[in-house]
Amino acid sequence: MKMIKLKNSVFKLVEKAKKDINYIKTEDAIKTHSNKMNMFIDVRDIREIKKFGRILGAKHVPRGMLEFWIDPISPYHKKFFNENFNFIFYCASDWRSALATLTANHIGLLNTSHLIGGYNRWLELNGPIEETR
Repeated sequence: MKMIKLKNSVFKLVEKAKKDINYIKTEDAIKTHSNKMNMFIDVRDIREIKKFGRILGAKHVPRGMLEFWIDPISPYHKKFFNENFNFIFYCASDWRSALATLTANHIGLLNTSHLIGGYNRWLELNGPIEETR
């Protein structure tokens, strides 16, 4: 099977996104988890959340709905994006959340960070989680 030649690889997109966004180390995020000004945004697929749990108190925002949920004029807008939170985006490792954070910034949500290492690193460090139901 012949491979198509792409202009950019997903790895280059993620690498570039990580240079253009704010980030937080998992160790620091665990220390400040209880700060009510922080809202963790889980962009993983719902099946991942059901299988592995999520960060305690995190909101699930499907990656494909991110822009629509952030934009206040969208019929899908979620009001918690209007609040003055520090939004910390995460996924399993940290690729999807890097792209999600960049996308959020591009549409104007600037109080964002990307969780380095993602949920996998959070679990390694025994950060507080909600078990699967």
